[in-house]
Amino acid sequence: MAQQIKTDWILFTSVVLTVCFGIVMMYSASSVMAGVRYGNPQYFLYRQVGWAVVSFAVLMYFKRKDYHSLDGPTWAFAPLGIVLGLLVAAYFRDGRTHRWLNIGTAGIQPSEFAKPALVIFLAWFVTRRLNAINTKHTVGPAALALSVLAGSVIVADMGTAAVLMITAAAVFYVAGLDRRYFLIALAAGVLAVSAAILSKPYRILRVIGYLDPEYKVLSVIDPKGWIRKQADKSLASRDVGYQVRQSKIAVGSGGFGGLGLMKSRQKLLFLPEAHNDFIYAVVGEELGLVGAAGVLAVFVLIFYRGVRLYWLVTDDFGRFLALGVSTLVLAQALIHMSVVLDMAPNKGMNLPMISYGGSSLLSTLTLLGILMSVSDHAG
Repeated sequence: MAQQIKTDWILFTSVVLTVCFGIVMMYSASSVMAGVRYGNPQYFLYRQVGWAVVSFAVLMYFKRKDYHSLDGPTWAFAPLGIVLGLLVAAYFRDGRTHRWLNIGTAGIQPSEFAKPALVIFLAWFVTRRLNAINTKHTVGPAALALSVLAGSVIVADMGTAAVLMITAAAVFYVAGLDRRYFLIALAAGVLAVSAAILSKPYRILRVIGYLDPEYKVLSVIDPKGWIRKQADKSLASRDVGYQVRQSKIAVGSGGFGGLGLMKSRQKLLFLPEAHNDFIYAVVGEELGLVGAAGVLAVFVLIFYRGVRLYWLVTDDFGRFLALGVSTLVLAQALIHMSVVLDMAPNKGMNLPMISYGGSSLLSTLTLLGILMSVSDHAG
């Protein structure tokens, strides 16, 4: 008989406090820019609070919903189909970045909703194929489904595609997938990422700016300059290291204890996307090493609570739901932090629950609501 697990109040409290903390930090990081651009320092604050209310309602819906009811083909495939349809619509409706769909005055980012859709699909699929995980009848359909989803996402959002693939790799690894399939998947992933980078000049610029800013290696491996010509087609600033330099200045200025809440200097139009892709830099500047380490600790705690559920829950569907959610949230947070600290090439990536972004907040709290449902309804 399964062990009965009650509401995980540590997880619930951590999520609520992190969302509240995120609203405060987002307002601190965005108020100056919002005042200059929109004439209202609270422009982003009002929108984020509105999304937080909606997202928390969705979290509570999934928390109270028995996760066993998600264990079926309808929940496994319908969300994936909807997300793929939205991604196609965004590709044609958003001719510049292929990321956004505008609904009235609000914009949604379909790739964000691929995250809960993928986690549910993985848990359902792996549960049914657990005893035959290394057969062609498992590997083939899984590879096809993941390739279609990742390929649709990577067109506009390579960072989200990376998070999805990390999550899938973790779930299949724990499920017992053979090493040779991982090597094949890794090779295919490298080819796909390389093609995605070469297809977008700004991506080429970012990778070169991180790995070879002085073009020393590139001039050897590409003597005819084809890659550099492709990169020069980008409309982005040629100084691709500007954002990261400003980010490191912000983090370094914070020292151990920080400059104090609302006292960031880099947010004064020096650090682009301070309220979004680089909000962790503002956390480091205003709250110092203490605040930055605290944020990292919260995400590690959420991951731990998810892994704990994986070991305590006895039904496979619940176990893989917990593993998928906790892995995805931690992976996204670590990618964001790595970019801010110049440990990875620049890639626009929200810090879950803290960065500005309604679609990201809704997606993340949906995932965490499902994780809480596993805790509440296991048994």
